Order: sequence, then C-alpha cells, then structure tokens
Amino acid sequence: MASSGEATPTLTEAASRYLATLPPQQRQESQPEVYRFVHWYGAERRTDELRGHDVSTYAEALGASAVDGSQRLEILRGFFAFVRKQGFTPTNLATHLRLRKTVTSAVGGGGPIREVHLTADGHAALLADLNNLRSQRPRVAEELRRAMADKDFRENAPLDAAREHQGHLEARIREIEATLKHVVIVGSGPPRSNARIGVGSTVLLRNLKSGAELRYVLVSPSEVNLAEGKISIASPVGKALMERSAGEEVDVKAPAGTLRFRIESVEA
Repeated sequence: MASSGEATPTLTEAASRYLATLPPQQRQESQPEVYRFVHWYGAERRTDELRGHDVSTYAEALGASAVDGSQRLEILRGFFAFVRKQGFTPTNLATHLRLRKTVTSAVGGGGPIREVHLTADGHAALLADLNNLRSQRPRVAEELRRAMADKDFRENAPLDAAREHQGHLEARIREIEATLKHVVIVGSGPPRSNARIGVGSTVLLRNLKSGAELRYVLVSPSEVNLAEGKISIASPVGKALMERSAGEEVDVKAPAGTLRFRIESVEA
C-alpha cells in the first residue's frame, strides 16, 4: 500500500497524479474516461477501498452501453496499473476489466440490433464525440503522410503508430455512426403514478431513516455527472431503482450499511 506515513490518496488525487505522468496527447485522450470512472465510483473515496467487484461491475455496464468500450477499458488498465505500482491498491485491478459479451451487435449482422437508450444530453454528447473524431481525420492523415515520407520502413515506429492511430480513429467513428442509427432518446416528462423507472427517469427519493430527500436522474454509465445529480443505472442506487415506481420502498447496500428509501415521484 502507500508508503509509511503517507495517507492513501482519494481516487481524484490518484487520477491527477496518473494523468500528470502521461504525454500531453495521451493525457488529453485518457482524462475523460479516467474521471468518468472516478465520478462513477466516488471522487472522494480512497483508492484502497476499490475492490475487484466494483471494477468488474463498471466494465460490465460499459460493455452493455458504450460504443468504444474496449478502448475505454484500455485507458483504465493503464490507470489501475499505475495505482498498483504506486502501492495504492494491493493488487492490479486491471485484471477485472472485461467487457460483458452480448448476443446482439450494433454493427455487422449476426442477429437483431439492440436499441441504445440515451438521454437527450447523452445523445448530444455522442454526436459531439463523433464530430470531434471526424475533425481529427486531417491531422491523423498528415501524421501518416509524414511517417510514410521516411523511406526506411524497416524500423519506422512512427509509421506503425500512425497507422494504428488511424485504425482506432476510423473504428470508433464507424461504431458511433452505427450506434446513432439505433439510439432511442429517453427523457423526462410529468410525474406519473404508474411510471416505471428507467434510463432518463428523474426520481425523488426519501431516506426513511433521516427523512432527507434526494433527486437523481438515472443515466447510462457514460453519462454520469454527480454534480448534476446524474447517477448510473449500474450503481447500487440505480440497480435498486430500475423498473420500480412511485410509492415503492427499496433497499440500497452502501459502504455504511443498508439504506432504505421510498420513491416519492418518478418523471419518465
């Protein structure tokens, strides 16, 4: 674990340290996914609280919703290898990062296409991601052209890297384009007594012990934003709420113990 006398860092602190070790371009590409995981798990939780089950839960949820899941998990593998090397976790949690296999695919035949449920914000973010990737094409093509200008192809590492970069870029573009064809946008609407909670639902909860009220929006793991109250359907709270309706009571297992909530209203 962390060296003697040094407090174990929070996930946010560990992420900042890891990203600072990366080259500028890699840091820019890795930062969104690293912080997406940090906010999903809990920005202020310590790295030594991480468990393999938590990591595999995130990976499974990612496999069911993300169009570029393999690349995103590869970024996280680098992060988990770093925290292990620094002694912040007892094991390398990267071994738990495996995408869940699905029986349907968004690309290339082999069965029916599964719908992809996103909020309007998530759909807009996916479109923005696609536009950003497309805008990178000229720069990547120029990198490839410069690498090919080196006539010594025997040990042309820049050429190999440029080809790989272009391949990844085009693959991500194709995946997003295919996914957008099957997106179903879900959003908020007026409260309904019989509304079932799903992706895009806004839920008002009451903690039956403290009486405190909490309002959450249930989103896919790629859309999590705790500052805006958007929580993942793969989180403990999200899992407990899915397919429930107003008036029901749910139990949520948390590090501090089991919490009981009543669903006061659902906007779906």
